[in-house]
Amino acid sequence: MEGDCQVSLFDAMDAESSKPARTGMKHGLKIMAALLGFTLLLAIAAAAFLVLNGHAKKPRGDEASFDIHHTLRQISNVRAAIHLTGKYNSEIANSVQWTNKVVPSHSQGGLQLENNEIVIPQDGLYFVYSQVSFRVSCHGNDNDDASATSMIHLTHRVRRWSNSFGDDKYRTILHSVRTACQKMASGDADEEGGWYSAVYTGAVFNLNTGDRLKTVTEKMLPNLEEEAGKTFFGVFAL
Repeated sequence: MEGDCQVSLFDAMDAESSKPARTGMKHGLKIMAALLGFTLLLAIAAAAFLVLNGHAKKPRGDEASFDIHHTLRQISNVRAAIHLTGKYNSEIANSVQWTNKVVPSHSQGGLQLENNEIVIPQDGLYFVYSQVSFRVSCHGNDNDDASATSMIHLTHRVRRWSNSFGDDKYRTILHSVRTACQKMASGDADEEGGWYSAVYTGAVFNLNTGDRLKTVTEKMLPNLEEEAGKTFFGVFAL
């Protein structure tokens, strides 16, 4: 009887001591399950965000179309400009021969070179400019009168044709004159020499669609400087 009581007592004590262990284990399992659930929720949320963000970055058909049209409008609205370089051509009287095929020549926005003239594409304000450069000798020759002196004048003009004039005539819109040097019949060449001179002119004009611009240089064309940056003709829209 005493042995039975001892066994029962120990069994009761074991049962009581195992309750906290089982309770702690259940509590740990609950915490672990909660952590796993929270981690799973975070993963699902991250995946959803990435999917939605990916869709947001892809433009819809109408948005892509808008981007294309906007780019085309930017290209079509390029500011009109043309810059020509010049050279001497004995077959062209009273004018430099202009070209847009040699660097740094360029043209854009509808401005074109036709028959050695610049054609204006649409009404607006434009800056027109031109420069001619010459290699000038200020020395006389043996046939000159020793007492005679003369001035070497360099002239350059830009002329405009417009349907608004009501006739087929060109009007001068720019005219520049420069005295390069005084040509002398005698003296030391080193002291009298002046070998290079340029004539520049430019201004803003209100031009019309179809207007044509050309240059006129009446003298010294065989002495034209053809190096890059010395002789040019250009227009750009404002």
